[in-house]
Amino acid sequence: MKKVITVGVFDYFHLGHLRLFENAKRLGDYLIVAVQDGNCILKTKPDAKVLYTTQQRIDLVKALRVVDEVIVYEDVDRTLPEVDFDVFAVGADQTHPGFQRAVKWCLENGKEVVRLPRTPGICSSAIKSSLETLK
Repeated sequence: MKKVITVGVFDYFHLGHLRLFENAKRLGDYLIVAVQDGNCILKTKPDAKVLYTTQQRIDLVKALRVVDEVIVYEDVDRTLPEVDFDVFAVGADQTHPGFQRAVKWCLENGKEVVRLPRTPGICSSAIKSSLETLK
């Protein structure tokens, strides 16, 4: 069985997240989605406006038929070595240093890395922005 993992915050859940999961699942037989812990988000981005708790985001992702397993992570580069997987499906915008280290680890340890494109016209930042203007 070929296992695929993808990671993210998945707050302000939208069609782009669903497409990421669908495309990631096509790369294998079993999809693991790692949801970033809310406390970790606030440590690195103290002014982040997180809409859902970690558990609520886990519940949203877990409810999707395309997802086989949901785990929580703090740092992607520290989490991947602890998970049994074959393919790391990375969103096109996931390029910060932690992701660079994670990709490097994958390549050094025989894991396939696949960059998946964004869904055109959909972005969490734009959704957050439009919600701010509604206030």
